[in-house]
Amino acid sequence: MLPDSIALEVVTPERRVIRAVVTEVQVPAFDGYLGILPGHAPLLSELGEGELSYQADGQTHYAAVFRGYVEVLAARVILLAEAAERAEEIDSARAARAKAAAEKILSTPGAADEAAAEARRALARAELRLKVAAHATGAPSRELAHSA
Repeated sequence: MLPDSIALEVVTPERRVIRAVVTEVQVPAFDGYLGILPGHAPLLSELGEGELSYQADGQTHYAAVFRGYVEVLAARVILLAEAAERAEEIDSARAARAKAAAEKILSTPGAADEAAAEARRALARAELRLKVAAHATGAPSRELAHSA
């Protein structure tokens, strides 16, 4: 008989971000998303940057996660992330300012390759934070509205 729930833990070097009993998890792995249900085969994978979603107490919850590793066991999923934020923790105004700053650097002619590469990374992180934060408010983010 398969279990009907799985323990999820998301930790960063600074803190434990999530500890919950869930019925399913969608994890941004390095080469795409992994769907994990209770009883999943064990695996170890590199974590990408993206939106983590999980079902707990009949609701879907979201978090932004940034690189690291994910370990899946039959009854437990552990994400060791460089950084992670639950949707309700994200400061949307700060993310919007970071996005604007990155876009300004990228629009500057002659920006150094290193500065442009860092700006692209900052832009991607800011856009991810805005997308995930939109789940907490129930409002679609501009990125989601434009991609639809």
